[in-house]
Amino acid sequence: MKKSKFKYNYETLAFEPVKRNFKAVLKNAMSFIFSTTFIVILVAYFLFHYIRSPKEIMLERELENMEFNYNVLTDRMANLEAVLVDLQERDDNIYRVILEADPIPSTVREGVYGGVERYANLANYTNSQLIINTTKRLDKIASQVYVQSKSFDEVFKLAAQKEDMLISIPGILPTNKGYLVSFYGMRPHPRYKVMKLHAGVDFSAPTGTPIYATGNGIITDAKYLPGYGNTIIVDHGFNYKSLYGHLLEMNVRVGQTVKRGQQIGKIGNTGNSVGPHLHYEVHYKGIPKNPVNFFAFDLSPQEYHEILQRSQTVGQSWD
Repeated sequence: MKKSKFKYNYETLAFEPVKRNFKAVLKNAMSFIFSTTFIVILVAYFLFHYIRSPKEIMLERELENMEFNYNVLTDRMANLEAVLVDLQERDDNIYRVILEADPIPSTVREGVYGGVERYANLANYTNSQLIINTTKRLDKIASQVYVQSKSFDEVFKLAAQKEDMLISIPGILPTNKGYLVSFYGMRPHPRYKVMKLHAGVDFSAPTGTPIYATGNGIITDAKYLPGYGNTIIVDHGFNYKSLYGHLLEMNVRVGQTVKRGQQIGKIGNTGNSVGPHLHYEVHYKGIPKNPVNFFAFDLSPQEYHEILQRSQTVGQSWD
């Protein structure tokens, strides 16, 4: 038997049965549905934000592990880049300086390590930019390591040739009886009376004084040249050449191999000269250099220092 509901009526002071109508039933039902829905949403919100599923816990741990490994990888890349920079600086400023080789241009060291399409397959992911930047960084390191490896191959080859280079590049005085009377630099010309680059040094000595090759090499010229008179040019290899001008005699021929200290001619007064002397030049890669800087092998430190001081004075050249 269905139970009836009663409601106390304060006017009649008696319990009266509650009459149910459709509107009241619908209202109660809607209230119940709304309350239940609200509770479900509230519980779902709480579970979603505060209660993690086993799968979420596992994914979170994987993410933390990946973040840790990425930080380790980033530190390792930073250390590798620091080591690479140190190797590059040593290569350019120590090894190549000692071996007299040009430094590697920065444009070559940076290299080309990929274009836009190279990383197209890494796009359109949640962390695409992070992945692309890391890949670019690794590619750059790989390119620089390759360039440095090639550079060391060249340095090792130059080091193996160092002994030959040391005996070949100009390193002694071209005559042991002359006196340095004019130095490298802008000097008054003895005939034209104008300031002119004097591309070498002048040794005053009696006619017939022996002249020696200042390093091992091959004779490329032994002939009369305008201004220089009888002239010998020795190619020492390693981008070095030496020139001997105003000679009385040339005791070598083109193509002949000479050794450091070997006599190649005699001092004279030929060409555009104002007296018996030797005009001596040193060229590196076709550019004249101050020959005084190549006398250190043949002089004591005190003698070399005295010549350096004398070279600072401005005096007239002899040719």
